[in-house]
Amino acid sequence: MNPPDLGWGNLKKKDREPTFAEPWHAQALAMADLLVKSGKISGSRWAETLGSEISAAKAAGEPDDGETFFLAALSALERVLAEDGSVTPPELARRQQEWERAYLRTPHGQPVQLGRGEGPDRAEPYQPS
Repeated sequence: MNPPDLGWGNLKKKDREPTFAEPWHAQALAMADLLVKSGKISGSRWAETLGSEISAAKAAGEPDDGETFFLAALSALERVLAEDGSVTPPELARRQQEWERAYLRTPHGQPVQLGRGEGPDRAEPYQPS
């Protein structure tokens, strides 16, 4: 007997739960879930926006896999928050740049921390010795 399809498509399942390849995959879905459950966004709006992002990824020829799904979920999350004014495009761009600077300065295997790369040498990425 097969377990019911819970709507996760091609995502691998373990004990009927989705398997997340990266922590941010789970975090993105958890944030969306919290926004829906708290009433910040409606479930139908989230579903429509996520569906639109998935359709756009498919139209662009992206593979039908978990990574594409989670990238679409992240794009949908950013989009609904921008549309309702919770975050502005400049704020989003600034945060993306902060994360990029931080991960470029983080030694391999270490957790990325915002604030890394601040200071006078911030144009130079981390170089292992």
